Amino acid sequence: MNKPDSRDSPHLKWLIPALLAIAAISLFLGWVLPFFVVTRFWIFEDAVSAIRGILILFEEGEYFLFVIIGFFTVVFPSSKIALLAVIWWNRRSAAQTIRRLQIWVSHLGKWSMLDVFVVALLLVFIRTATGAAEMTVGIGLYLFSAAILLSQATSGIIDRLLQTDLTW
Repeated sequence: MNKPDSRDSPHLKWLIPALLAIAAISLFLGWVLPFFVVTRFWIFEDAVSAIRGILILFEEGEYFLFVIIGFFTVVFPSSKIALLAVIWWNRRSAAQTIRRLQIWVSHLGKWSMLDVFVVALLLVFIRTATGAAEMTVGIGLYLFSAAILLSQATSGIIDRLLQTDLTW
């Protein structure tokens, strides 16, 4: 008779896919909802989403910032969530490949908060550069940050499962 497998516990069957789904939805909403709202002269209000901000950098010819912020805001977090999904759904096949992939994702996790840091720096820069404007943080930044934290937590759970179960 086979020993019960911790990976097949009722919690993990839905917990990890749920965390990945919530992280993906939060990431998408974080991209399209306002990261910050700039109010000029108490009348004009402009909500700027992450995607719009990245496109503005490109339009303004700030190609270096466009690439850096685009990478750490769009490519990096979405790739991490996608890789975690691949690891979870292929956890029973190609064990060595899955382990190597998770080790790689774990190492990338050390850079996870850099995307939030880059966005925070951008916010500070905009706040100091706009003299006659007031800026408030939008829901997009909170959702984006939640997505990063959720993907990091999910990576940690998967990493722990891989370390405790050598047959995975």
